[in-house]
Amino acid sequence: MRTRPTRLQKGDTIGIIAPSSPPNIENLNRSLAFLDQLGLNVKMGKHVEKIHGYLAGTDDERLGDLHDMLSDPNVKAIICAGGGFGAARYADRIDFQLMTEQPKILWGYSDITYLHTTIGQFANVVTFHGPMLASDVGKDTFQELSGRMFGQLFEPIELHYTEDISPLTTLSGGMAQGELVGGNLSLLVSALGSKYEIDTRGQLLLIEDVNEEPYKVDSMLNQLRLAGKLHDAVGFVIGDFSKTEPKKRKTTLTLEEVLNHYLGDLGKPVVSGFKIGHCQPHFAVPLGVEARLDADAKTLTILPGVK
Repeated sequence: MRTRPTRLQKGDTIGIIAPSSPPNIENLNRSLAFLDQLGLNVKMGKHVEKIHGYLAGTDDERLGDLHDMLSDPNVKAIICAGGGFGAARYADRIDFQLMTEQPKILWGYSDITYLHTTIGQFANVVTFHGPMLASDVGKDTFQELSGRMFGQLFEPIELHYTEDISPLTTLSGGMAQGELVGGNLSLLVSALGSKYEIDTRGQLLLIEDVNEEPYKVDSMLNQLRLAGKLHDAVGFVIGDFSKTEPKKRKTTLTLEEVLNHYLGDLGKPVVSGFKIGHCQPHFAVPLGVEARLDADAKTLTILPGVK
């Protein structure tokens, strides 16, 4: 069982970092009012506004901001400004002992999946797959439900996802229980063959992605299959796959056909349609806690991520 970080209280300080690509600074600044409404103080990473090509500063600078927030006893949570690309470039240099000694909340998604996986496996701490500041909170499209999801950081809340939130589709029935792990499909696949690849043994695997055509999703799921990751998982939570329309080919398999091909005949519960990922609303979930997927009732129950 992973260590749960301590819940937030009003007046706590959160650290903001840009671990991957440069965030939209205007949107980031707009998001600060939301954090103020939550009663939180902010410590901004030293290099959040840096631009190094498609990266938010050099690898040393981005890693430095992460280590700074992990080391600062006054920082109770780390919330990412945005994703993009680049977290994997310094994964082998993260001081996981800092997180082990002082577990704290890490919140983000997309490219942050690499941090979720590595910190989960090497520091054994629960992290949070949730909407980010510049990418989501600071935009006009940010929805009320997405904002309410931050409440789970202040109180140990058991999360319940039903069709009251969004229509769900059962690809394969049954019930399974295990730790919820995963995140962005592209990032999970990119770690295969390294010591940072995801461990799905006995786990519920969450996958989501954006801007990936069905044939690309097909390729990535096949790679997970060949690596044994689909076999090892006990069930599958299919999050949002937005902007998957084919661009290169006039004839194509649908995304649902691809998902059915790889997941439908495994004899394990599979449910798609969860608003988890590059979408609004974005239902934020803790990773590394026990969850139960009931594919027949179309429900997902997740234990609290904080203590």
